[in-house]
Parts: sequence; structure tokens; C-alpha cells
Amino acid sequence: MTKPVLIVGGGPAGLSAAHALASAGQKVVMVEKEDRLGGAPILSGYAKLVPSHEWAKDAIGGMVSRVEGNDLVEVHLGTIVDKFDGNPGDFKATLKNGKAIEAGATILTTGFTHFDSVNKPEWGFGTYPDVVTTTQVEQMLSSGAGVKCPSDGREPDRVAILLCVGSRDRQIGREWCSKICCTVSANIAMEIRESLPNCNVYIYYMDIRTFGLYEGDYYWASQEEYKVKYIKARIAEVTSDGKRLLVKGEDTLVKRPISIPFDMVVHAIGMDPNVDNMTISAVFGVDLNKYGYVNKTSTYAHLAETNRPGVFVAGSATGPETIDDSIAQGQAAAMAALNMVRNPVLEAAE
Repeated sequence: MTKPVLIVGGGPAGLSAAHALASAGQKVVMVEKEDRLGGAPILSGYAKLVPSHEWAKDAIGGMVSRVEGNDLVEVHLGTIVDKFDGNPGDFKATLKNGKAIEAGATILTTGFTHFDSVNKPEWGFGTYPDVVTTTQVEQMLSSGAGVKCPSDGREPDRVAILLCVGSRDRQIGREWCSKICCTVSANIAMEIRESLPNCNVYIYYMDIRTFGLYEGDYYWASQEEYKVKYIKARIAEVTSDGKRLLVKGEDTLVKRPISIPFDMVVHAIGMDPNVDNMTISAVFGVDLNKYGYVNKTSTYAHLAETNRPGVFVAGSATGPETIDDSIAQGQAAAMAALNMVRNPVLEAAE
């Protein structure tokens, strides 16, 4: 009987990997540092997901129920892996709560951290209560309370969404594109317009990156069907005139300064490496890339592998990623781990 596969992280990638392994008859031990499974979509209260438009609590909640109800999956919540030793087929992980777990292989699905907008203070977050993040708007929508200005509870007449907050910004050490922000912002803009038909929504952008098949359903649909307005601009600062917020910057199409009042300003926050990645790297003996994400080997030669044999990685632990692609990567990592636990000597030699 093979030893179980250890999965560290209970978000979409980890849930996908656990289900795939259990479906193949493989025992799984899942370790999650939070007090419940689901990762960012559940813990951060996401609303409707891209591209399915399913509510996160239903789509990801269904994945959680499927794993929690499987007898082949053992779940440990509210703890982390403190020590990790051994070789493929014969790993030993010690949890912070003192429990020891034997594993044949390990999959890291430790996810990401939302960019903290306090690191972009000139754009008003932390200074003005009506400057919020996309995550906060998602929570307003998913809770059923509706989109309202935090300062006084009124419904906004005019909302600005600022793209690339914590992405593509060398001044604050974020050189990467976070991949999902443009599409998510267009989706949120449409949801605001749907719930508040009289609210004008503007999206400020450097470039629009609704990659793949999302262009028509999000970029064009938000403009043509929902009348969301797009302004190509460089934002200088977000201030207040005492009554409303002012978004100041340069319209880069016509090369002139602009200052437009809004009731609410939304930061489209990017994806940062997991704040625990330095610890994860040290405990599991895996390398990080230059941006601080878990490094994976060439996809063309290896599947979901890290530099340490028997330790695999999937999802946004490796960099900004969509939920759907994280789920697919979790399944791929499950296949690689399954091969490892059933043929540890052969796989480690390749």
C-alpha cells in the first residue's frame, strides 16, 4: 500500500489535486493553515467567477464539499508544516500541532497574497474610506448588501476602477502582470451597472489584457452592453475636494491632464507571492524565482515539478494564475504525484 500524497494548501488547485488523487484510489492528506478550505475565493468572499459567472460560494464550495466528504482525504485545518524530511516515496512532515505525517509525494498549492494597497498610498487607500479594493467590492456583491460607499452607506453615482494596482509597477517592486485583474475588473464593472443602473462606471487603464477568449465577453460587452467607460491614463493621485474623491492624472490618448470626481474609487489589486513563501522554501527545500514565487522546472520536460524530487507545485503558488488554470494545474500535479508514489525509484531517477 503506497503512502498518501501530502497536499499543502486548500484552495482551488489543492482541492482539484485532492479530488483527482482520491478518484484514482489514492489516499491524500491535506494541510491548510486557515480554519476552512476554499482558498481566496472562499476566504475573501469572491462574488461571481470568471468565466463561468457562477457564485464562488457555490462553485468552489462544491469543490470543498466533494473533498471533505471523501473518505480517502484526511484534512488538517489551522496548522502548517513545520518540518519536512525524506525522499520520494518516504517523506515525513511534522505539523506545527505536533502531528507527524508520512507521505510518498507532496504537492504545494499554497497560493498567493492579495496586494496590499497601503503600498500605493498616493492613490488614496487608507486615507479615504471610499477608496476600496476589488476584493472589498466582491464582498459587497457576494454578501447581498449591494455596492455602497463605506463612509456613509449611500449608493454611488459614479465609480472609478483603477487597474494595475500592485502590478506592472517597478517603483514598488511589482514588475509582473497579475493576469486576471483586467477581466475581473470588467466583470465587476458590469455587476455594478447591473445592480445600480444609474451608476456611471469608469475603468482607468494603461493597457487592457483580457487575454484569450475573454475580450468579447468582458472588454467589449462591458462597453457595448453595460456602457462602462474606459479611460487610457496615468494616475498621479487620488485626493478629495471635501465632498467627492478626485482622480487626477493624464489622459494618455489626448496628452492632457484630467481630474474627475467620483463617489467611490476601486483599486484593482494584483497578486503578490504568498507572504509565507520564504518559510515554505526553507521547510520544503524548494527554490523561489526572482519574483518570490515557487519556481517550477521546464513544463516541456517535467510536469509540475520543483527542484526537489517528489515535491510538486500547482496554481498561483508559481505566479499569477486564473482559478480555472489553477484547477487544471492541480489535476496535472496529481498525475505527477501519483506516478511518483507508485513508482518512486523510477520517477526519481528520470
